[in-house]
This record gives sequence, structure tokens and C-alpha cells, in this order.
Amino acid sequence: MTILITGASGNAGGAVVQSLAEQGIPGRALIRSERELPGGIEPVYGDLNRPETFVDALAGVTGIFLLSGYDRLDELLTNAVQAGVRKVVVLSSSSLDGELTNAVAAYHHATEEAVRAAGLEWTFLRPNSFMSNTLRWRDQLAAGDEVRVQFPDVPVSTIHPRDIGDVAVRALQGAHDGDVLRLTGPVALTPVEQVAILAEAIGRPLTAYPMSRAETHEALYASMPEPYAQAIESFFADGTIDETTVTNTVPEVTGHPARTLQTWTQENAALFA
Repeated sequence: MTILITGASGNAGGAVVQSLAEQGIPGRALIRSERELPGGIEPVYGDLNRPETFVDALAGVTGIFLLSGYDRLDELLTNAVQAGVRKVVVLSSSSLDGELTNAVAAYHHATEEAVRAAGLEWTFLRPNSFMSNTLRWRDQLAAGDEVRVQFPDVPVSTIHPRDIGDVAVRALQGAHDGDVLRLTGPVALTPVEQVAILAEAIGRPLTAYPMSRAETHEALYASMPEPYAQAIESFFADGTIDETTVTNTVPEVTGHPARTLQTWTQENAALFA
């Protein structure tokens, strides 16, 4: 068994790399530039938007961990079939539980549909927001102890990326073929509660400033293209998706409890220094 991990330098792909290495499963990490990788994981230099740059690396690969939303996906999947790849595990999105035409759900849906049509075995992972999204507060923390939080009254059961990695590895070993797995953390927390947990981990007296709907709207539209800002505002302000409900999928698939935000913040406290 050899697994190709796309997005290996990101949060989810990096977690899959860690999980594979921990279990002693050979992997190939698709990266654009040199970086340190754990033992048993070999680098593959290429661009996910350009499947020809890593087509040779598909030889001997049994499964692919695939990110959504990249160009020329049909070409990549054709290459995979021709190379004898058997399974694709897609990092999809909780947004597909709602309206499929918004900008976020649309590209995840397109990826899922392309994989369904490719004739490969598949598992789709639809996780909640990542605990690592807490890193978006670093710039604010560099300026002081106040954190401006969007959607302050909306509790979200955020997920530790390593839990995504562990679930993905189980699926890549042949489990959950044809399943769509909703992945959450162990408890739903408001952003204000998340800030309090981060404060304890980094030893600082942080306070949360609850942003109004108008303030959040302005900040979103200033930081990203309008279709994506519109989608995110709809998800959390209008409640068009549910990231509050906790599922048992992580413990059922992996055999261990879902990791807590306390664990994530303790592991990553140095990133907020």
C-alpha cells in the first residue's frame, strides 16, 4: 500500500502525512518545494492544478487523499485509473449539507461528482471548521489581548486536523467505501469560549469582542471575494449549515475520542508567541 497525499503542506494533508507516518504506511507527499517530511513519506514535487507534473508518481499508488476545487480534475482521475489507483478519499465540506449553488459548496460538489464518475472506490469526508482556524487570530494577538470574533453566538464543533487525518487513513486502507462521513469535534463551542480556551493555553488574559452582524459583514467582504463572503455569512449568520451538532464518526472510525480544542491549543501554543 502506498498513498499519495495532495495538499501535503496544508492542515488536512499534513495531518494525513502524520497519521500515515505514525502507522508506518508508505506515502508520497505532493508538495511544490522542499520541506521536511517524516520517515516513510517521500516527496513528490508537482502542482495539483497541473496533473502532468506528477503523473509518474502515481505508479504503485493504491490510494489518493484528494483536495477539492483544483483544475483539470478529470485528467488527474484518468491518470489515476490508468496507473491502477483503487481508492480516492476526498476532503469535501460540511457546506454540502446545505444549498449546493453557493461558491463554497459548488466546487466541493463538483469534485465529489467527478470522483463518483471516475469508476474508483471513494469516501467523502465532510468536516466541520478546523481547530487550526484559530490561527486567524494571530495578527490581532500581536497587537494586544482583545480578539474580535465573528458570529459570536454560534457554537461550532470544530475538528482537530489530526482526526481528519486518522479517518482518512482508515478510509484509504479500504474502510467506508461509498460512504459520506460528517466529521466534527467532541463539543460545540462559541467563538467566545474558544478564545477563553486559547487564553488558558498561551497564558494570556485574552478577551473576546463580539462583532455585530454588520461588522462581520464588512470584515468578510473586505477579506475575500464576494461569493465566498456571501456563502460564509449565510452558513453561520443565517444558519444554512449545521456545524453545531456533534457526530460520533471520529471515535467510531478511529477507535479513539475526538481530540479537544484544549489539546490543539496546547500543541500549538508556540505559534501564538
